[in-house]
Amino acid sequence: MIRVLTVRDEGYFGVPVRSLLESHPDMNYVATLTFDEDLVQSAAVLWPDVIVIDTEYMVSQVLPFAEELHAAIGSCAMLMLCDPAKRGMLPPRHRRRSLNFLLKDASSALLADSVRRLAAGEHVVSPRLQAASLNIDRGLTTRELEVLGLAAQGDSVKEIAGRLYLSGGTVRNYLSAIISKTGARNRLDAIRIARRDGWLR
Repeated sequence: MIRVLTVRDEGYFGVPVRSLLESHPDMNYVATLTFDEDLVQSAAVLWPDVIVIDTEYMVSQVLPFAEELHAAIGSCAMLMLCDPAKRGMLPPRHRRRSLNFLLKDASSALLADSVRRLAAGEHVVSPRLQAASLNIDRGLTTRELEVLGLAAQGDSVKEIAGRLYLSGGTVRNYLSAIISKTGARNRLDAIRIARRDGWLR
């Protein structure tokens, strides 16, 4: 039996992982935990084989939890369900082996197959997520997205520089690079393009 634990952020009701997996006789759904200060300790007591992370958090926010969980339960595999249309929900360029990635809208059969593969020691990354990640890698960097996100909120160059601990000249260089990469006419056009392409909300 494969012991499966789900971790999710409190108040989020997304993919019904439990109902997708309970119909499979080789799966033992042990519990659902939320992201809080007791997560690692609670998960370690349950000794799951696979943890399915069903969250609205960005990958960068989940990675520290994943590293702690991996340290506490070394043999446990982790699978994050991701929506490629949402910013920050793509596999990072330098992927950590402790975290695997599957689409949020994966079928029961695909989710169960992925859990089985992880329990057998394989690694899982959805081809669609991998392709989307490569496309983003050829686009804006994380720092450029941070600068553009603040610009989209109406922050001035001086305000962006202060919030990100950069010089005004560096911020202007980032904005110039963003405009060039997006093919925009100016900063406002770059914000419009980034929102259209799903890089900004």
